[in-house]
Amino acid sequence: MDLPKRKPTRLRGYDYSTSGAYFLTICVKDKKQLLSKITVGQGLAPAENQLTQYGNVAKEQIELLEKRYNGIKIDKYVIMPNHIHILISCKMPAGASPCPTISDIICTFKSITTRLCKKQGLNEKHLFQSSFYDHIIRGEKDYQKIWEYIDTNVIRWSMDCYFND
Repeated sequence: MDLPKRKPTRLRGYDYSTSGAYFLTICVKDKKQLLSKITVGQGLAPAENQLTQYGNVAKEQIELLEKRYNGIKIDKYVIMPNHIHILISCKMPAGASPCPTISDIICTFKSITTRLCKKQGLNEKHLFQSSFYDHIIRGEKDYQKIWEYIDTNVIRWSMDCYFND
């Protein structure tokens, strides 16, 4: 049986272990809404994002990345019902060997989060899709645009490309 070839998701020739800023999106397998629930505000009240027990585990693990990896800074993140956006800055220390790549960091995050969620009763075999989306930040304007996107993601949930009813 001929299987379709997967399109490479990483930028060819780019060294993901170098210092830089990245916008990452991690999706829940099959876009299941397991991480949070967004409720629309009444009147002028803003939309509210309430994390589930699995979303709280993900939040804790995102915040532990800075302690787990030297030179990593989580600048901003949002946990949506079926995906997570993270704005991460990496300043790898000189002479650090080997430097973890963004893939190493996300693989660790996904693995630990899934294992801890299973301990809390998650019945899914896999919590996250096998890969993730990354965007290499290319300057201050790009950084600010992504910051705002993350900041306003909850209020735009019904228009989000990951939204499903």
